[in-house]
Amino acid sequence: MSGNNALLFFQDGGPAADTKEKGAVTMSHPHTRVGRIVLRPVPAAPAVGFPLPKVSPPADSSVTLARWLDIWMEKEIEPCRADTTVNGYDGIIFNHLRPALGRVPLRDLSPELVNGYYQWLAGEKGLSPNTIRKHHVLLHTALKSAFRQGVIPANPIERATPPRPTAVEVAYYTPARLNQLLRAVEGEALEIPVRLACFLGLRRSEILGLRWRDVDLQSGQISVRWVRTTVGSRVVEKPPKTEGSCRTLSIAALDDLLERLRGLYARRRREGMPCSPEDFLLLDGVGRPLHPNLMSSALAAFIRKNGLAPITFHGLRHTFASMANSARVPMYQISRAMGHSNPSITQRIYTHLFDQTHGEVLAAVADTIVKASSTSLAST
Repeated sequence: MSGNNALLFFQDGGPAADTKEKGAVTMSHPHTRVGRIVLRPVPAAPAVGFPLPKVSPPADSSVTLARWLDIWMEKEIEPCRADTTVNGYDGIIFNHLRPALGRVPLRDLSPELVNGYYQWLAGEKGLSPNTIRKHHVLLHTALKSAFRQGVIPANPIERATPPRPTAVEVAYYTPARLNQLLRAVEGEALEIPVRLACFLGLRRSEILGLRWRDVDLQSGQISVRWVRTTVGSRVVEKPPKTEGSCRTLSIAALDDLLERLRGLYARRRREGMPCSPEDFLLLDGVGRPLHPNLMSSALAAFIRKNGLAPITFHGLRHTFASMANSARVPMYQISRAMGHSNPSITQRIYTHLFDQTHGEVLAAVADTIVKASSTSLAST
């Protein structure tokens, strides 16, 4: 039935319990404990000046989780999310969710079932709490979409309990250890990427995404506007993830870095290697853009060969943050330099670094109290 001929059924006491409503029909139910049933006409579609879209759920609650995740990925994730995000979701779904919960209908998913899945990931699969929380976020987002589209009446992940996140500490260098690295890497192919990481706080992907058009050797400026990273076995080139990551940094005061960049450019021209505005700064031995994993493995091998403390390019970025904080650079400026969208992100990521300054605050307060106490005793 359609239009005014369609009827909605409500038990007595529901939205249509008032039998005086015009157009409502009251019927007695044979079971007295159920009471009356009210039949009310479905209102006609509102009169609007545009054609109403035909809206129907893409599935019903009998659809399995695996099938719903396929629909969700195809319709909502793949068209508008970054390749790195799509690849990460694909890995979670293929390796864990599909084998463990893929055959379960959405209507049968319960918080208890999902909590059991989290426990299985921690116990049997040995995944960390932070990794399990990624599964939780994926499930929550996918089933929120199912709830929003009327596929399920509620999102069971709302009442699931993922493990608490744990702080991940990345190794970073003290000034003394950084000086050891800089002395050892001088003149090596790794020197420029190492200096870009520790003096500018650039991410590995940002270093690899630099082209000569992004480097102004005259005014001494570097612009971050492109990244190169890996997605599975593929190398992906794309704009930075956030607007805040696109930034221009002045290196006019960094004479050593500027001199080495000018030297690299001159050497490329002299040797006939690619150095047009569209060419990347970092190339391999045959003039191709350097593979991200190759740069990371080269640093690891160099560190081992020279007997230095283990460090990664991400750790050198942490080193930049630590030294900027120690130099009392305002948090807002550190955040801008590192390409974070707001200072709270910087504070959250580097809490284990920045909290060390609290010790200096407590020592200063203690020193003030001691001095005040000494002055008071001397006056009595």
